Amino acid sequence: MRHLSILIHYFSQYLKARLEYKGDLLIAVFTSFSATVASFGFLYILFHRVSSLQGWKFEELIFIYGFSLTCLGFFNVLSLNLYEFGERYIMEGRFDQVLLRPLHSLFQILFEAFRIESLQEVLTGLVALGYAGWKLRLQPTVIEVFLFPLMVVCGVVIYLSIFIILTSVSFWFEDRIGIIPPVYNMIPFGRYPTTIYNVFLQFLLSWIIPFAFASFYPTTLFLDRREFQPYFYLVPLVAAVSGTMALLVWNRGVKSYQSTGN
Repeated sequence: MRHLSILIHYFSQYLKARLEYKGDLLIAVFTSFSATVASFGFLYILFHRVSSLQGWKFEELIFIYGFSLTCLGFFNVLSLNLYEFGERYIMEGRFDQVLLRPLHSLFQILFEAFRIESLQEVLTGLVALGYAGWKLRLQPTVIEVFLFPLMVVCGVVIYLSIFIILTSVSFWFEDRIGIIPPVYNMIPFGRYPTTIYNVFLQFLLSWIIPFAFASFYPTTLFLDRREFQPYFYLVPLVAAVSGTMALLVWNRGVKSYQSTGN
């Protein structure tokens, strides 16, 4: 409860600061929404030329994309400092200040800054899910209604875990850019059914960088794709393992941190 209270204060203070420059925030929201619309536009153009993609209908891909966008939106809201960690906290020495506070360092890094404009991705993703579910005439059971938010949480945890591990590399190798950008660019691959890829990409997206477990596999139960059922039930396990690994690597990196000096 203490950490939840601190998180609420972090968010409220950051929101107040962003609202001081309302024009800047509106432009950021518009830019983010435009990128989202462009992504959906690609799907529309693709299915304007083909009726299905290896047996997957347009509405099914909209459902998968909407789920992925919902998880990615929450991740983007929380991950702002992960992209700037190497330069802002390691190279400029601000991590010393983090270590002086009586809170876990990772908690502070995740919740000191937020990408507010990415909340539109969550809303757009939910709208896409509703539209696709209506077009597909999905009738979720009571169990599926309770499983859906769990799958969203698991997807967010998997995204965060992957990039926390990549961010932790900055503790050993000081670099302003790091290795996050090329991996982040792989996220769109996880928004499509793994069956459209070759064996190497299927293995990569499932077991090495498990983006498929954050976006594709969690949707298969709701879409009644029973051939993927074993993967669906592995999603919480993959999230738990990823989160544990991320925390272990982060703590190991903190112990290796040598501060700045002259």
